[in-house]
Amino acid sequence: MALVKYNDRSLRNLTTTPAAAESSPGALVHIKTLTASSSATLAFVDGSDSVVLDNTYPIYKFELINVHPATDGQKITFQGNAAGASGFNETITSTAFDAEHSEGAANSFSYNTSGDQAQGTAYQPLSQNNVGNDNDQSAVGNLFLFNPSSTTFVKHFIYTGNSLNSGNYNSNDFVAGYFNTTSAIDEISFKFESGNIDSGQIKLYGIKDS
Repeated sequence: MALVKYNDRSLRNLTTTPAAAESSPGALVHIKTLTASSSATLAFVDGSDSVVLDNTYPIYKFELINVHPATDGQKITFQGNAAGASGFNETITSTAFDAEHSEGAANSFSYNTSGDQAQGTAYQPLSQNNVGNDNDQSAVGNLFLFNPSSTTFVKHFIYTGNSLNSGNYNSNDFVAGYFNTTSAIDEISFKFESGNIDSGQIKLYGIKDS
């Protein structure tokens, strides 16, 4: 009996996500993409172009894609604003560690006391090493913000990323913490410690729970 082969290209040829997939629990719903072009900051501001962090989703995800600094040797950082506040200086308590491996084979794994905060109000470092500004150097990662609209609990966040630093080290970065406020967090800002974000994108998604 001859073997019959089926070649179903239906998934390959999809150009849009089926509505059923977008509405299923755990589905990512794209909200907005910000693209840097020598930008001092990339900020998701409440009410700006329909950007809003509210109770529509229990979890929000920010994807950092090839975020490239204009100035060599800078960490990508973030902060938030509580509803009605300004200045991006909410109180944060956090932890930070990373695993490193150089192109020359040196390696390390360490907790970073310079990357954490204890009731600090500074921008929180996400990359735990200084991202280089060579043409091929950048940082990538995923930042999750949990239940930012809650007025009962603090606002937890978790970040996992990777970066190529100015010394040609790969850095696998892990950061977690919380905004120590029971006010809703409705704005998030990203910037390098110094200098502009030369290029790159940050995408915001909501994650459905039902």
